[in-house]
Order: sequence, then C-alpha cells, then structure tokens
Amino acid sequence: MTSVTSRGSFMFDDSYDLYQFNFANVINYSELANLMAPRPFMVERGRSDGIGVDEWIAFEYARGQRFYTQLGIAGRTAIEYFDGGHTIKGKGTFDFLRRNLQH
Repeated sequence: MTSVTSRGSFMFDDSYDLYQFNFANVINYSELANLMAPRPFMVERGRSDGIGVDEWIAFEYARGQRFYTQLGIAGRTAIEYFDGGHTIKGKGTFDFLRRNLQH
C-alpha cells in the first residue's frame, strides 16, 4: 500500500492514516474479506479511482467472492462499479446493507 514506485500507492495520497509498511507482502484484501465472513462484504469501485485499475480490483474481489460462495453465502457479498473517483456512491451499498442487515 505504500510504495514510491506504484501509481496506486497511498504514499502520494493525503490520507494520513494509511501508511502500512509491508502490508501487501503480509496479507491482501481478499484475505481480509475472508476474515470478515460470514459478515456482509460490499465493494464500491469508482472507475476513475487512481488506487488501481478495474481489472486488479475485480480480480481481488473475485477471490473473496469465491470464498463466500464456497461457504454458501454468496448473497452476502457484492461489488458496484460507477463513474467517479475515490468516493462513496452509496446507492448499491445502502440497498445491499438493507438486504443483509435487516432481521
């Protein structure tokens, strides 16, 4: 997550709390999603977000999605793509949370 050579590094971002040394060599986002299971897991992906390209995000998400599917809880995970940057769109996420968190 912190690199001087990666375009998607947080090193050049104004997020003061994201400098996690060696994080990518220890664990990846799909493994973090796996640790969250069986809790609902939603990803929002702004197509012009400089943190990565759609293909990288889709690949990493698919790894977590596969784990949820293997557990028989595929409906507890989703991804929404939208035009925009590193922001919260909310529409699909709020619908997802209503479906998954109502008792």
